[in-house]
Amino acid sequence: MTTPAVPAPPRIPEAVHRRRWAILGVLMLSLLIVVLDNSILNVAIKTISTPAPAGLGATQGELEWAINAYTLVFAGLLFTAGLLGDRLGRKKVLVFGLVVFGLGSALAAESGSPVQLIIFRAVMGIGAAFVMPATLAILMNVFERDEQPKAIGIWAGGVGIAIAIGPITGGVLLDHFWWGSVFLVNVPIVIIAVVLMLALVPDSRDPKPGRVDLVGVALSVVGLVLLVYGIIKGGQLADFTDPAVLLTIAAGLVVLVGFVLYEKRSDHPSIDITYFKNKVFSAAIAAIALVFFALMGVTFFSVFYTQSVRGYSPLQTGLLMLPLAAAQLIFAPRARLVVDRFGVRATTTGGLVILGAMLAAFVVLDADTPIWILEVIFFLMGTGMAHVMTPTSVVIMQALPREKAGSASALSNTFRQVGGALGIAVLGSVLSTAYRNGIEDKLGLLPAGLRHTAGESIEATLGVAAKLGPRGDALVGAANDSFLHAMHVTALCGAGIALLSAVVTLIFLPGRPPRTTAEESREEAVGAGR
Repeated sequence: MTTPAVPAPPRIPEAVHRRRWAILGVLMLSLLIVVLDNSILNVAIKTISTPAPAGLGATQGELEWAINAYTLVFAGLLFTAGLLGDRLGRKKVLVFGLVVFGLGSALAAESGSPVQLIIFRAVMGIGAAFVMPATLAILMNVFERDEQPKAIGIWAGGVGIAIAIGPITGGVLLDHFWWGSVFLVNVPIVIIAVVLMLALVPDSRDPKPGRVDLVGVALSVVGLVLLVYGIIKGGQLADFTDPAVLLTIAAGLVVLVGFVLYEKRSDHPSIDITYFKNKVFSAAIAAIALVFFALMGVTFFSVFYTQSVRGYSPLQTGLLMLPLAAAQLIFAPRARLVVDRFGVRATTTGGLVILGAMLAAFVVLDADTPIWILEVIFFLMGTGMAHVMTPTSVVIMQALPREKAGSASALSNTFRQVGGALGIAVLGSVLSTAYRNGIEDKLGLLPAGLRHTAGESIEATLGVAAKLGPRGDALVGAANDSFLHAMHVTALCGAGIALLSAVVTLIFLPGRPPRTTAEESREEAVGAGR
């Protein structure tokens, strides 16, 4: 007689298991703050670019840095934050991150110049770096493995909520208050999140944490900043052959190569290069990075399209972005069901193809295109993203041991943020270069000192045109035409990146797993019952 196998005891303590969904809600609130900030800022970009007192008079390059100062610091510190969470306790690190993020938000709201805004955005990036990996690491430690895909799907849906709330909140605030209110709104949310975190969320840590890799962190941040600075500078000058641009980009690449070589030799690396020997893991990471590369670049210019070209207010722009958020909110939690049916490869590749097609669809948008077409594009973009983010997040988080959840989360978020930062830098520079080349001939009547400034962006051109009075009317039409051409070129570049990512996932991600005998028996039983 065979003794029946004794079921393995549950991995999660019963007290924690009972409140796991409440804990997930608190983690999603913490995540919402980080994502909310960027989605609010997207709507406020045009306002911040207007001269004082309404805004800060930020140039397009300064706007790119206001976004990238946050994302680069965020990406550069994620591994260190993940390791500190593994060592000191993820709850402690998350609370610390929330407090720093709240302080940075309050300071950013009172910025008196674009430089101050860039500095305080970097402070916010420090706080966010300690929040993001800890939320996913705690999630992996309060849910059993069979519930993790569902929990990650809901967690990813939280991004959709933030994307939905952010632009609308930003629009309402900008309609009634000054531009700094889009940062100040973070403070009360941070206070609520900290209180709930202390009351509900258990602490966890890696029993064998790694040492903090300060040299690796320094190399990665310096390399990325140099690379992004060179790309943005090339866009501002509309000349990537300028010696200063080439030297800066080359220096960034050399430092990043040095970072990889150092990490390979280090006994306590920030990034364990051996993880990337797993082709599935590498493909999932690449998909996330390339999706955010394409998406962040396109989001950057879509705000100027809706506000500068089409004349919508910040609140109306926020409402126009609702379909993008709604699609993610609807489909992200359900993407796991598509994966169960068709497999990770088909789901992710299909999502990327949809995303690439919608980015390419921006070429049909003109100054008088029916706005419902943009709404359809946004909805399908969100649908594509939802079917990429959930399955790739599950693949990445389950590829490493549970004790390394912080490292897996940090890897996922680092490549997401680096992809987004490079997307804003590269596609923003493509936009800037194409715009300047299109408008340059029309600026000949302006004084020499104004030509360079007026050619930096559509907002700069419209600002100069407004000061000229009736003489500047001719510049308005030229600015709109040049921007639309630049937007079409940039969108096609983004579409190409998304489709390249689809090729990567098609080749390397796993297909539908083979069905087990138990699953086949259940299907046969259902068939017989009919």
